[in-house]
Amino acid sequence: MFDRYAKLISEMNKFEKEDILNKKFELHSESNMKIFYAPHNEIINKKAKVFIVGITPGWTQTSIAYKTAHEGLIKGLDYKQIKKECKRNSRFAGSMRKNLIEMLDELKLNNKLQIKSCSKLFEENDNLLHTTSLIPYPVFINNKNYTGSNPKIIESETLWSYVEKFFYKEIEALPEALIIPLGKSVEEVLERMIENKLIKKEQCLLGFPHPSGANGHRKNQFEENKGKLLKVIEEYF
Repeated sequence: MFDRYAKLISEMNKFEKEDILNKKFELHSESNMKIFYAPHNEIINKKAKVFIVGITPGWTQTSIAYKTAHEGLIKGLDYKQIKKECKRNSRFAGSMRKNLIEMLDELKLNNKLQIKSCSKLFEENDNLLHTTSLIPYPVFINNKNYTGSNPKIIESETLWSYVEKFFYKEIEALPEALIIPLGKSVEEVLERMIENKLIKKEQCLLGFPHPSGANGHRKNQFEENKGKLLKVIEEYF
């Protein structure tokens, strides 16, 4: 969809909520739910060994993606390069990325990938990484970041249609990658896909905690599930 929105993004000069979360970029609206366009989940790294899946881009990621796209368009970069930069700059930005890297390093995933630290997945070794969200575009419920509940993805016809239209294609493009779901909402979707034989259970790091700083149970969850997660990584590699 980048072609459709590129001109509008190039004309922007401010990137506050009212400049992005408006009718110009709205993809869907129903009741208290709105879905907007964002330019950072439009490219698939088919060579990736690790596939990290979030629920939906939050506002922070969305604003970074718009700023990155705008800068790229002003510089005259080609669209493919802009989409790569959008993904690179915005994925799991902030404290979430730091927490994610710490947990993956503790699981020694870096050793299996033969890199110094999983931080390198977001830097020079990003050829090993693909990141996405089940819903590739930002979803807001009552103007707040959608957190995966009320409604659940598997219970919402609209949200499930986005999973089928976009996420299924990414799974097809990366059939052997190690899938790391961020949180229970993503796990529920993967479990349904395992039941339907679309993916294999042994390629999914089920039980991995959501790395958000707002997840107060993250550390306890990680300690409880660490042995199981280590075993999945060991057997997968």
